[in-house]
Amino acid sequence: MPPPADIVKVAIEWPGAFPKLMEIDQKKPLSAIIKEVCEGWSLGNHETFALQIADATNFYITEKNRNDIKNGSILRLTTSPYQTALQLHERIQSSSMDAKLEALKDLANASRDITFAQEFINLDGISLLTQMVESGTDFGDLLSFTLTAFVELMDHGIVSWDTFSVAFIKKIASYVSKSAMDTAVLQRSLAILESMVLNSQDLYHKVAQEITIGQLIPHLQGTDQDIQTYTIAVINALFLKAPEEKRQFDENIVDILNCPLTEMAHILAQKQLRSIILTNVIRSPTPINDEMAHQLYVLQVLNFNLLEDRMMTKMDPQDQAQRDIIFELRRIAFDVECEPNNGGSIEKRKSMYTRDYKKLGFINHVNPAVDFTQIPPGMLALDNMLYFAKHHQDAYIRIVLENSSREDKHECPFGRSSIELTKMLCEILKVGELPSENCHDFHPMFFTHDRSFEEFFCICIQLLNKTWKEMRATSEDFNKVMQVVREQIMRALSLKPNSLDQFKSRLQNLSYTEILKIRQSERMNQEDFQSRPILELREKIQPEIMELIKQQRLNRLCEGTCFRKISSRRRQDKFWYCRLSPNHKVLHYGDLEESPQGEVPHDSLQDKLPVADIKAVITGKDCPHMKEKGALKQNKEVLELAFSVLYESDEYLNFIAPDKHEYCVWTDGLNALLGKEMTSDYTKSDMDTLLSMEMKLRLLDLENIQIPEAPPPIPKEPSNYDFVYDCN
Repeated sequence: MPPPADIVKVAIEWPGAFPKLMEIDQKKPLSAIIKEVCEGWSLGNHETFALQIADATNFYITEKNRNDIKNGSILRLTTSPYQTALQLHERIQSSSMDAKLEALKDLANASRDITFAQEFINLDGISLLTQMVESGTDFGDLLSFTLTAFVELMDHGIVSWDTFSVAFIKKIASYVSKSAMDTAVLQRSLAILESMVLNSQDLYHKVAQEITIGQLIPHLQGTDQDIQTYTIAVINALFLKAPEEKRQFDENIVDILNCPLTEMAHILAQKQLRSIILTNVIRSPTPINDEMAHQLYVLQVLNFNLLEDRMMTKMDPQDQAQRDIIFELRRIAFDVECEPNNGGSIEKRKSMYTRDYKKLGFINHVNPAVDFTQIPPGMLALDNMLYFAKHHQDAYIRIVLENSSREDKHECPFGRSSIELTKMLCEILKVGELPSENCHDFHPMFFTHDRSFEEFFCICIQLLNKTWKEMRATSEDFNKVMQVVREQIMRALSLKPNSLDQFKSRLQNLSYTEILKIRQSERMNQEDFQSRPILELREKIQPEIMELIKQQRLNRLCEGTCFRKISSRRRQDKFWYCRLSPNHKVLHYGDLEESPQGEVPHDSLQDKLPVADIKAVITGKDCPHMKEKGALKQNKEVLELAFSVLYESDEYLNFIAPDKHEYCVWTDGLNALLGKEMTSDYTKSDMDTLLSMEMKLRLLDLENIQIPEAPPPIPKEPSNYDFVYDCN
């Protein structure tokens, strides 16, 4: 007969004594259980004791988390959180440097537990730590562990960031500004500044007054990627929290990163920030880790979001300064000066302007300013056109003149194309959207030029004109051309070119003819299997393929996945791991100190969840951790990666997948465990791929074509490269 569900068998340790095997009744109050344990070892004052998980975390057992205790858990009897906090509060004030250092190490470790953190904070421990920092008497390891404990305590979100003094901020900023500072101290200081900026608008202003570009650049020029990551995280935080009205440039980094785009490129070039990131981070011999890739992605997104204001600004047809930009486009294209008011009749001038605006490809030939009243792309399209005309003048003139001299039905309208292309590029780069919490998709080529978006546009507008000619398109084919151009751009971007020149080269290989070949190949793979006998065979073997996909999903769950914990800071540096047992009956999970290299063994994961206890799998906005207040719930991409496992009555195990693929693997696998249908996009894609492959193999078998068991050998590398290919 199985034991009652409320009875948990555990081992309990006490220093200097043999561990005890004990059955814990989860219905009894925790204080009664602790009293019983203390009496077993003849210990008085049971109120001063508590139970901990006996692993690297040392988390305290409380009434809230006691249900996490599973059969076979190892617990430790220890002093209560209050007593421990009281002792550490006294020990960190010791006059002995060695004793103080050991106390700070213990405090930094204990502060990860929210139960202890609450007790230490109640003793005004945060104020004590800030006073120790402000005094400036501690250096090296003493200061490092002080700041580590501070960061851990603040990460629990118990104390408001608005409570800290200017003196404390200045002291933390001074650690960042010093050229020779202990790496651990510098790392913690950067983390504190980032959290201050992200969690308090008032502190943002104070930090922005203390941190300048000159203080941050040396940290980017070093070789420590962790320091570089924290530095870019601070830049991103300042960038993200900068107020709308603060648009003027001074020495402060936040102003550099929050000025209008036209000034932004000039300032970044002047201060060499972009080139330093490119040289010392992106092109560094050290491989870019996931956290650095995420911060570069965030910086890229926030940089492109500077375009949003212009993208959402309509042109005022009555604004003479804006109209002058259109006059400038006409002047550069046709090498004409604006005629004075007395030069010819008004009607003649109007006729001449209308003719030229038609050649420039505007929809409204009489008043092209009306073309820029559509948002998006608004004035951003006009900015791009002017940049192209001024910085790539020969290409601009060639495109306008060669199209104006064609027959009307085959001319590529430059104005209309530029407006629609700008809109498309904004969609591709997701201009105006907040960065995703889990994305690492940055493009190195956008860090290679001070005006990367404009240069991106210049390459793409020339591609559009080239594709238009290759398709022999007419005005009726405009949307078809735009679809082809979008596909060309997306395929080239997916190859992650390292420079704009490399991107341009990739596009050269993706001509309209090549796109047709790719589409034809994809279409043939689909059309070959539409006959009735083939469809019947597909239907017959589909359950077999679905079972294969199910086994693959469950095998992936058995391998496990490392998930990130989302904290109050944008940067995520805490991990936990979850995997399914080989018999598919238990989910093992637990916290990790760092991202693992490979699989994590079952026995190192302290928590268990029987699959039989799982009631449902919840996804998206219905997940409890997505309903909590905070910026995350407004982030669409995070919502798309969130899922929760409901077990018992009202308990949840909450996940945020590292990417869409892992999300589909886990939701499919969990649904398969519960006997439910696997409905993700990846299941459909895998089904199509495997079915197609199986059908081809069976058709080859019908033709009596022998398929070798082993793949053919890879051709050897030629010993002599001194040869010429005769193209004729």
